[in-house]
Amino acid sequence: MSTVSIMQALADKAAENPTRPAITCGDHTVTRGELESRTNRLARAFADLGVTHGSFVTVALPNSVAFYEACIAAWKLGAIPQPVSYRLPDRERQAIVDLAESSLVVGVDAAAHPGRRTVPIGYEPDASIDDSPLPDTTAPAMKAPTSGGSTGRPKLIVAGDPGVVNVGMPGMGQRVDGVVCIPGPLYHNAPFSFGAGSLFHGNHLVILPSFDAEATLAAIERHQADWILFVPTMMSRISRLSDDVKNRYDLTSLTVVWHMAAPCPPWLKEEWCNWLGGEKIFELYAGTEAQAVTIIRGDEWLAHRGSVGRVVTGEMKVLDPESYEELPRGTVGEIFMRNDRVTYRYLGAEARKTPDGWESLGDMGWIDDEGYVYLTDRRGDMILSGGANIYPAEIENAMSEHPLVVSSAVIGLPDEDLGNRVHAMVQVSAPISDDEMRTFLADRLVRYKIPRTFEFVDHAVRDDAGKVRRSALRDERS
Repeated sequence: MSTVSIMQALADKAAENPTRPAITCGDHTVTRGELESRTNRLARAFADLGVTHGSFVTVALPNSVAFYEACIAAWKLGAIPQPVSYRLPDRERQAIVDLAESSLVVGVDAAAHPGRRTVPIGYEPDASIDDSPLPDTTAPAMKAPTSGGSTGRPKLIVAGDPGVVNVGMPGMGQRVDGVVCIPGPLYHNAPFSFGAGSLFHGNHLVILPSFDAEATLAAIERHQADWILFVPTMMSRISRLSDDVKNRYDLTSLTVVWHMAAPCPPWLKEEWCNWLGGEKIFELYAGTEAQAVTIIRGDEWLAHRGSVGRVVTGEMKVLDPESYEELPRGTVGEIFMRNDRVTYRYLGAEARKTPDGWESLGDMGWIDDEGYVYLTDRRGDMILSGGANIYPAEIENAMSEHPLVVSSAVIGLPDEDLGNRVHAMVQVSAPISDDEMRTFLADRLVRYKIPRTFEFVDHAVRDDAGKVRRSALRDERS
């Protein structure tokens, strides 16, 4: 096995077949050769703007070819891409940029970050800048995504791995020179990482400008994608398409379908296993920190319903969240992880650790006698109502079975009698009453878990990556 820098891996693929498509987003495609020359020129322009080896380059671009061009230009200077949502308010982005001490912010107006070097959306370097190969270099970290976590304060999760590629050994079931489809937002860790990794191994990376259920199916057929990454929200929206729409597209090119980043309702998982075949469906559970990873295939899941799989990297165990004592198999507690190598470092935060070095991401769950891991919810999301512990994910999964429910988010709101009352924000495709929803949930949940109040909306309550900011939702309604 040979290991080379990211820039060398991309240059080698460009030399091997310069006319093969490298990235497609909507109707915009660049070939490997074009990507190589454009990012060489862009890297030199970034260097002139002050980007240096080991510095952070904040990339605030929407899904586009330009997003990855900016990241590749950073790697070619030994810098570290630091993706953020292009929708962030200036103030929130400023906190991240200050934390990173970014050498450059890509995709913003200059006035947004006084004293920082910036380039706007649509920036093109001067055509006279040299586009020949740059001296080979390796970024000390491949990426530095952000996470606000439950605190609302930004933190950078700087990868423990440098910017190198194991030639000919793509991960996660990707092929060499295959076709990978990423319909999710690139500023999230999984779409960013798996999309980038596909490029390093010569895949044609197909990006959607923004998620659309039918457009995703059309992209799979048009480009004959063999690998795709979803979150359950996307799977649900595709599932809600009419049969005639779903059956209009040929998806037989797909051999690997991943989902992650949020709990998948069992009914939805089973539906996808029956539709595409359980042997094609894979689920991964891990944090961006990657201390430990579980994986389960769809047909294996059918024998272990609700599990996120067994540990394939690192270690996991379930502890009492107060005493840190290990709990018996089958008992719900806080999941702690560790790895024998350094997989990340935080900027702006400290990990939640036991005295002997096991780390938690705040997830609650249990492990069965065969080593299969089951998640219940986030520790910080749990609602204590009337003395009972209530996990929002369980309620959201139950509501997702209703044919009119597109997505939902459950939170606890202050209540003088109960301490907290369970409140549900529900995106619906047609009107539904509180009583109708309560009747529907009565067959699926014990009475005290059924929300006391509902808020039906016609807009998304989660983003395209399936994420929801519960703390912000609580603050807005308290």
